[in-house]
Amino acid sequence: MGRPSRHDTDRLLDAAADLLAAGGPAAVTMSGVAKAAGAPSGSVYHRFPDRPALLAALWARALRRFHHDLFAALSPGTPGEAVGRGARASLEWARRNPRDAGVLLVGTRELDERSWSEQACIDNARANAMLYERLSALVEDCGDRDTAPDAADRILLAVIDLPYAMIRRYLGAGREIPTYAADFAEHAATALFAMGRT
Repeated sequence: MGRPSRHDTDRLLDAAADLLAAGGPAAVTMSGVAKAAGAPSGSVYHRFPDRPALLAALWARALRRFHHDLFAALSPGTPGEAVGRGARASLEWARRNPRDAGVLLVGTRELDERSWSEQACIDNARANAMLYERLSALVEDCGDRDTAPDAADRILLAVIDLPYAMIRRYLGAGREIPTYAADFAEHAATALFAMGRT
């Protein structure tokens, strides 16, 4: 049995995320990650052939971890309950995982998505499509087809835009997300969803 790697992929991506938080995208270089992780440069190049591959992997890991919690929150139930749970889950996840949340706040454009491999772009598009499929299912659960466009706007605002704005307000200023933020997000999202449905 071989020896376990001292410089595994997650450790290298953790180092990349720390560099991103401290110095922005420009700070995330192959040599910088190697130095921050205390790893030889060869360990980084062994896992990521170039910087775009490193940045794509950093994004994909953060998005996968976030979707894991969000999709669980959007599980079956009434649409209003699912929307509230989704907003709460976003704030709770970001509070527990500020490093990964910081990666998502930076966005793919700043992480040089144009230079990612074709497969990395396909994988990212697939992950985004999965999210919108979940949200579309909530719209379908709203029932009346005549109100579906309105429901879609309210669901996107409640599940995506509102939590994103709250997370950015705290983490973007270098502040820890307070525990009560998840309550605010859930109540606000539920109220947003309920607008126009009476």
